[in-house]
Formats: sequence, C-alpha cells, structure tokens
Amino acid sequence: MTHFNQEYVRSVVFGIEDSLVSTTGLIVGLVVGSNKEVVILAASVAIAIEALSMGAGEYLSDDAVHEIEKIKRSADNPIISGLLMMVSYFIAGMVPLIPIILFDYSIAIYITVVASLVGLFVLGFAKGKLAKVNPIKSSLKILIIGGLTAVIGIAVGLLLKV
Repeated sequence: MTHFNQEYVRSVVFGIEDSLVSTTGLIVGLVVGSNKEVVILAASVAIAIEALSMGAGEYLSDDAVHEIEKIKRSADNPIISGLLMMVSYFIAGMVPLIPIILFDYSIAIYITVVASLVGLFVLGFAKGKLAKVNPIKSSLKILIIGGLTAVIGIAVGLLLKV
C-alpha cells in the first residue's frame, strides 16, 4: 500500500475543500446579484489571491509548528505543504468558475453548483478511502457542510443585489 504523508494529504484536502466552498459561495452570490463580467472578474481575482494566500498561510503555519516543536512531525516540508495548498486551491477554484465562462449565464449558476457539489462529494470519497473510513459518510459530511455555503452565497447575493 502506498504511504501518503499526512501533512501533504491535509494540505490538499484543505485546499480543495476551502476553494470549492469559498469560491462557490462567492460565485453563486455574485451570479444572483450582478452580471457575468463582474462574476468572472471577482472570481478570478479571488481564486488567484486566495490560492496564494492559502499557500503562504500553510507554509508559514507549518514552518511555525516545526520551529516551535523543533522536530519534523512526519518528514514533511513546509514549502511542499504550501505549494500543495496553493495548487489544490487554484485548481479547485476553477471548478465553479469554468461554467460561468463557458455556458450561458442563465444556466451557468446551476452547472456551477452541481459541479462544485460533485467536487465536494468526490473529495470526501477520496478522503474516506485514504483515511480508511466509510467513504460515503465522509462524502456526505463534506458535501453537506460545503453545500451550505452555496445557499448562504445565494442569500447574500439576493439581499445585496446590484
């Protein structure tokens, strides 16, 4: 069986989950409250900045823990953790944005939400398999928690519509 570095798996799962949740919430809120150009601009800026921010934050927090503990928990490298967080966040952020770019604006929100929910489900399933826990239960947990953000994003977008 292949051994996965726990810190690296954590970085990737955190990056994908956080990106799918926050980017989807942002995009669906913008879709119901503005126009396609605003959504693409705001989502692109958010994905780029948040990917860099999450990568830097992961690196700095990992590095701080290593300095404080004066040990390597599992021979992980804070730079690799940070890069994994950044790349996974960026790639996952494209999942809810690409439908907005490619499809008619009137149906793009539905495709965005479905694509993001599928992404969250797949992430939960993979995490369950890696952690050797029930993958369906793991999938549903991530799906439900992450899916609530889409609902909140839509509500905020409708309340603050421009």
